[in-house]
Amino acid sequence: MPDQSHTPPSRATQPDLPVQPADVMAAAARLDGLAHRTPVLTSRTANERVGAKVFFKCENFQRVGAFKFRGAYNALSQFSPMEKERGVIAYSSGNHAQAIALSAQLLGMPATIVMPKNAPDVKLDATRGYGAEIVLYDPETTVREELAAEIADERDLTLIPSFDHPHVVAGQGTAGKELIDEVGELDTLVVCCGGGGLLSGCAMAADVLSPDCRIIGVEPDAGDDAARSLRTGTLQTVTNPDTIADGARTPSLGEVTFPLVLHYVDDIVTVSDEALIRAMRFLWERMKIVVEPTGALAAAALFEGIVDPSGGRVGAIISGGNVDLARAGRWFATT
Repeated sequence: MPDQSHTPPSRATQPDLPVQPADVMAAAARLDGLAHRTPVLTSRTANERVGAKVFFKCENFQRVGAFKFRGAYNALSQFSPMEKERGVIAYSSGNHAQAIALSAQLLGMPATIVMPKNAPDVKLDATRGYGAEIVLYDPETTVREELAAEIADERDLTLIPSFDHPHVVAGQGTAGKELIDEVGELDTLVVCCGGGGLLSGCAMAADVLSPDCRIIGVEPDAGDDAARSLRTGTLQTVTNPDTIADGARTPSLGEVTFPLVLHYVDDIVTVSDEALIRAMRFLWERMKIVVEPTGALAAAALFEGIVDPSGGRVGAIISGGNVDLARAGRWFATT
């Protein structure tokens, strides 16, 4: 059952936050016809297992295989003509890299992506396939944030981080908006949490469309910085967490996302890697969908009884499906 030690301030107040629910609604208009309206799946077996009616919002069917396209396109689409001409730069070894590259291609602007030299070939090839220039670096000797900032200064490019940007947060929140638009009001919404962009964006959508909904974030046990940040009210960090949920290995919430999480989120819980593998196996075998470890965080919290749905209507965001199939096979062999 979620820890009730954190009580969000009244959501009726209008604090000076970096993103507002209206920004999520505006992002939805920009993404209309460009982002996939991903399916919402249900499972009788999952309902029986959880003890509630669960609606899975399947962002593994989104463009580039993850929700990241929403925030990337929303951010790039608001560039000025001069910024578009100069181009965008981002750093990422995964979903954000591909999302920025595809969004830039659709908007006719150059994109530069800083990626580690040991990034999987499939991710490098996909990013190049969207027309981006890739700058490789050695993660043992180079800080990617510093390298990206240096290149941005040299080339006069606009840097778009993977989660800590108002337009990115607003775009990610459209996943939550679509879910509630389709299935109606929810009692609980469960969302994975890395840097907090998807979690805070979806929480703002729920604030407007389902105001009595509890908002629960889920992190891996090894990367519990957001859970600690929420409960202490001070920003906590974690260094290189050892977890298969690679999308949640972020060191902390950001300057944009931390105050949003404090204001809108009721609780953040954690799950083990073993629980993630069990959840992935269920989603693959019983629901016939390919889900990556980070994408299974919300489902795992429900399946393991860590989040108590109290027999209500529950939304769970499946954030992505980009996973190495051979590695997944090895994980499944251990459970």
